[in-house]
Amino acid sequence: MSLEIIKKAVFSAAEELCNKANLKAGSIVVIGCSTSEVGGGIIGKSGSLDIAEAIFEGAAEALSPKGIFIAAQCCEHLNRAIVIERQAAGNNEIVCAVPKMHAGGSFATTAYKKMSDPVLLEEIKADAGLDIGATLIGMHLKRVAVPLRLEVKKVGEATLFAAYTRPRYIGGIRAEYE
Repeated sequence: MSLEIIKKAVFSAAEELCNKANLKAGSIVVIGCSTSEVGGGIIGKSGSLDIAEAIFEGAAEALSPKGIFIAAQCCEHLNRAIVIERQAAGNNEIVCAVPKMHAGGSFATTAYKKMSDPVLLEEIKADAGLDIGATLIGMHLKRVAVPLRLEVKKVGEATLFAAYTRPRYIGGIRAEYE
């Protein structure tokens, strides 16, 4: 599969996520990505910086013009830490690490290089997410995650899952909801 096809698939998925989840400027989209799976391999075994760059560019082209931030999930060797722009980190505690190909993963490494002022956080509560290759992004979504079926089902050879979040319903039968 060509890098351009991968980039277009991610762009389309990110655009659809924004529209269906009604994301606004300042929202955060966590992206977990196994470039190994995208390339047809086994997660964690054959990462690719070229694939990572195509994925990052596709996501950034869809999200950045809308003022939506990318939060790139690292692999388990950095405890699935998050790479994000300092501006979007808010009051979250910054941790000291720089993702590398085999300690953080290809996608997080690429995000760290492509962002203007990247920092790492141990955790975040994102508004929505794209999970490319079963990287388990749920730990980085706000508390009520809603699965979302997108038109794009795969990025390369990797299965694509998406979710957005909504506020919790509280108050029971007397409450009124939007």
